[in-house]
Amino acid sequence: MNAADLPLLLPWLILGGGALAVMGLIAFARRHELVAGATLATLALALVLLPAATGAGTAMVTPLLRVDGFALFFTGLILASALVTGVLAYLELRRRPVQQPEELYLLLLLSTLGGTALTASAHFASFFLALELLSVPLFALIAYPVPRARAVEAGFKYLVLSGASSAVLLFGMALIYAESGALGFADLALQVPRESGGIGLYWVAGMAMILAGVGFKLSLVPFHLWTPDIYQGAPPPVAGFVATVSKGAVFAVLLRYGVDTGVFQAPGPAAVAVLLAVASMLAGNLLALLQENVRRLLAYSSIAHLGYLLVALLAGGSLGVEAAAYYLAAYFVTMLGAFGTVSAAGLDGREVQDQTDLRGLFWRRPGLAVSFTLMLLSLAGIPLTMGFVGKFYLFVAGVGDMLWTLLGALVVGSAIGLFYYLRLVGLLFQPPEETAPPPRSDRAGGAVVALLAVLLVLLGLYPTPLIDLIGVSAAG
Repeated sequence: MNAADLPLLLPWLILGGGALAVMGLIAFARRHELVAGATLATLALALVLLPAATGAGTAMVTPLLRVDGFALFFTGLILASALVTGVLAYLELRRRPVQQPEELYLLLLLSTLGGTALTASAHFASFFLALELLSVPLFALIAYPVPRARAVEAGFKYLVLSGASSAVLLFGMALIYAESGALGFADLALQVPRESGGIGLYWVAGMAMILAGVGFKLSLVPFHLWTPDIYQGAPPPVAGFVATVSKGAVFAVLLRYGVDTGVFQAPGPAAVAVLLAVASMLAGNLLALLQENVRRLLAYSSIAHLGYLLVALLAGGSLGVEAAAYYLAAYFVTMLGAFGTVSAAGLDGREVQDQTDLRGLFWRRPGLAVSFTLMLLSLAGIPLTMGFVGKFYLFVAGVGDMLWTLLGALVVGSAIGLFYYLRLVGLLFQPPEETAPPPRSDRAGGAVVALLAVLLVLLGLYPTPLIDLIGVSAAG
């Protein structure tokens, strides 16, 4: 690494410097508004200056990081999501104050730094270190409202299970190294056995443990059990952050690993990935059908959507990468909007938990209800939304690679999902109960959700700019 690499690292340097500045503010000038403003300014600055890093070219920065269009596209996606999360968290903490809210922003910046570093990782060492930098702050973020027992329980569960999955992942990487003598993705590409006769025991065990570790982080079935409890217990903006940034960053590095090494074209890993995808699509949607709690419904829905994304991973090639990038962008906008609605629709200081809490929302908050409806329709893949374009993209990628089993599961899973999404939409427009509390004014939270809904429809009606951007950056 030398001075010429510094422009390439601009987003990460800004995030690191911003985290230090926020730490200093917490120590010497602790004020909620000041710390929140500094955090949002850091995220906005890193996002605005991202094109400067793009213009500096594409290069390996040490053997650990590859800064290219792929990394910068997903970094931009994560920065934008963290910015929205920061705004929603500030509004949430104003509505439901906690002691010492300032540290939440420092944790948010550190976790975002880990997530963005994951997107540029091209080596098992940077993969694992960035993953831990992403995950460790999440333990505290999930349990941040300490007086709430459910949040502390959710944070403790994530701590234990995430620690166990990281150990499994690290052991898998060690076994792969023992078999191949390589840790860099480019070097591993030369070592991946293409036929069943060339597969060693260490390689089989190592890949199985890596898939298990990553499967936990992505909450793929059968490693999904933590997800509903965390989504239900964490503050809604943090749950949205876990659903988008945490999973999106891990999927991005898995996609890069798959594309660079071609490992998911080998018979064993491909078969395991197909099983995980089908199980996640079907079990996620079937379990969502049974949920009365809206947060748990969104949790199981997210499990199914990560199963859909595996279609793009297994399709591979530039079309697979483009499909995954567009679908993740649609998923980010939709889930942030959904959890923003859950946060903003609380009544008299009470959080939304059950679906019945949203009954008659249209008659109390028509704008918020319409925005949430658009989010649910996008999750269902209804036309005129980003979700439809994203699902169509996945379907085309799957047809191109003749992934018929996965496409069948995608169709069945989408049909099941349509039922529970529309059931929830119907609840929003039902007449309110006579005993319903009076409307609660949270115009700022509703405005953030409305902006996300507008973006969802605009890029659903006219997706060309985003597709062009993905074509020149994410696939490169």
